[in-house]
Amino acid sequence: QVQLVESGGGLVQAGGSLKLSCAASGRTFSTNNMGWFRQAPGKAREFVAGITKTGGSTDYADSVKGRFTISRDNAKNTVYLQMNSLKPEDTAVYYCAADPFTMRGRYRYWGQGTQVTVSS
Repeated sequence: QVQLVESGGGLVQAGGSLKLSCAASGRTFSTNNMGWFRQAPGKAREFVAGITKTGGSTDYADSVKGRFTISRDNAKNTVYLQMNSLKPEDTAVYYCAADPFTMRGRYRYWGQGTQVTVSS
């Protein structure tokens, strides 16, 4: 069982930056791939970024490539999402997720989400 708690969301102007954090409980953090997803009002939840267990490989949605960076610190049981050059269309609830196998597919464990609002 992995419990995930996101933080770092908030209101930012277009062009600004935010860094999301996701703290995981338990001693199994390093055995899970980690992902960030987002869901905007009226839209389906979508994949944003993923990182493998050791952090050796990352994957990004085309819409955030070059602007967002996912990273992890296994010693701190934490995964991060650095978001730069934010756009109003990045406004959504951001969720982190953990799964031992997938990067873009169905994740087993989910956090409660943190709101990111980008004003124009």
